[in-house]
This record gives sequence, structure tokens and C-alpha cells, in this order.
Amino acid sequence: MGNDGGSIPKRSELVKEAAKALTSAQIKEAQTEKQEYAWSTDPLTRKPLARPVVSDAAGFLYNKDSIIEFLLKDDEDVEKAEMRKVGGVKGTSEGVFKELGCFGERVKGLKDVVEVRFEVEEKEDGGEKVRGERWVCPITGTRLGPSAKAVYLVPCGHAFAGSVVKEVAGSACLTCNEPYAENDVIPILPTAPTDLARLNLRIKTLKDKGFTHALKKAPGSKKKRKHADKEANGEAGENGATAKPSSSDEDKSHKKESKDSTVSNGIKNSATASLTRKVLEEQDERNKRRKLAQNDNVNSLFNQSDHKPKAGNSADYMTRGFSIGRK
Repeated sequence: MGNDGGSIPKRSELVKEAAKALTSAQIKEAQTEKQEYAWSTDPLTRKPLARPVVSDAAGFLYNKDSIIEFLLKDDEDVEKAEMRKVGGVKGTSEGVFKELGCFGERVKGLKDVVEVRFEVEEKEDGGEKVRGERWVCPITGTRLGPSAKAVYLVPCGHAFAGSVVKEVAGSACLTCNEPYAENDVIPILPTAPTDLARLNLRIKTLKDKGFTHALKKAPGSKKKRKHADKEANGEAGENGATAKPSSSDEDKSHKKESKDSTVSNGIKNSATASLTRKVLEEQDERNKRRKLAQNDNVNSLFNQSDHKPKAGNSADYMTRGFSIGRK
């Protein structure tokens, strides 16, 4: 730089030019390279994709054995911590799927992935059929990859070209005739902002309903649904609080239930129990009337006439011969 017998550089030679913005062609080329890598390589283990291939809620492709290996690792494993960061991180500019979170937030079990059923094209090489991993659409025969938009259906997992699902009207899979909803058409490795926003909304909706990406019940969702049902069954007051029945109503209902339970004697049919209760009530009424009514045989033992016997004849030995004077 100086004092060494060499030349001293000028400012114009040291200051570099500002980085130029990438052109649309360069951006498209970079996206194509990322798409080709994602269509051919498992992001968890960096191994080539080979069937069976699964996909998460963001449309990212993985080897199924890689997912199982990830789930079997200990939570404190360093390698598992690195795997969780695959697929983009929220709040950063890294990854295509940053809006949908990283892999560890999307996949927590096998219920969070769906096996994608690709149609494999058989190609001939020297007169012999060689099975290659070239995935094609079973309807149009076009190759599925970074150059063409592809989708798969949930829950069956069959993959098609994106144009086929749009043009063919219906709500059943064209291969297995499995019904599906319009929101369950998942684009594979999406890049369009509209697709990313729709997938993000779908994840939140399924989570609120207690379902996973594969439309299966999420772990622990049973308790949440029971709590929601209790809140829904209660009547909301003016301040939004659930109205509780009064104590008197509770006592009446409790007495009625206990009476019905004792009368029914274990009869589960409500109509039979009510009929039995009525019969028993009538029987109780007849027993009461029978006790109150006097029997003829018993009445014959008593004298019904108005004639009163003399005190001397009817009195006992203690009062015999004694009379009470009248005033």
C-alpha cells in the first residue's frame, strides 16, 4: 500500500461498483435451479428422492424413510435440530417457504405428511424396459417437474398436472375416485404468493378444527373439542358469560332424575320407564285407598246402633256400681 517501493492505489481503484440488481432472466434461472434441486433431492438428508415420497402441508417433498428417521431421533440430537430448520425460517429471507415456517413447525408426526403417488414412466433403452424415476401425469402424460406446475390431492395423494385439476370439473380423484375438497388440492413446491397464502390459511384452519395435513385427528384434539362442545352447549349471557341453571332448577331436576332412576329400575328405554312409573303410581294410590277404607268384616265386630249400654253392665270391676251425677 505504501513505503514498500510499490505504487500507491487511488481511490477510484479501491472503491468497487455497487451491485447491480438481478434481471428477470437471472431471477428465473435461480428459481429454476432451486426447483430442480427440490424436485430431485431430499432436503433432510441431501439424498436423491426415491419412492415412497411424502409431502408436508407446504408441498415440500421428502423421502419417507428420512421423515421416520427424523421422528425417531432424540430431541436433544444436534442433527435433528438442524433438520428442523429446513424449508425456510419465519422472519428471514431464507428459503421459498418462509411464510409457512420451517420443517420442524410443520411436521411433528407421520399424520402431518401425505404419501405422494407419482405415475412413473417406463422408458425403453436398447430394447429393454428400464424403470426410471421420471414422474408423469397419468392423464396428459406430461412430465412433472420444475418446468411444469404439479399438484396432488389429499387424502389419496395422487399427483397430476396443475392444468388437469383446473379444467376437469369434479370433486373426485381421476385415478381412484376418492372424493376431495377444493382446498385439499396441494401444489408441489409452490412459488406463487397466492398459493403460499392459501396453504398458510389451510394450515391454520385445520389446526383450529383439530386435524392434521392428512385430514386425521391431531394428537390432543379430543380434549379441545370436548371443551368447545361444553362452551357451545351453554347459553351465552349479555356479557358473553355462560349462563348456569339456578340452584332450585338443579334440585328439581336432580330429584326428578333420582325418582325416575329408582322407578325405572334399570330400564333404559324411556317409554317403558315412563309407563312403568305410571303403573306403580296407580298401584300406590290403590294401596292408600285400601288402607283408608274399612273392611265389612271388621265393621261387623262393632255396634253401629245409637243405643248406649248401661254403665253397670259395661263397666269393669273398678267402676261397677259407680255413677257420675249430671249437672
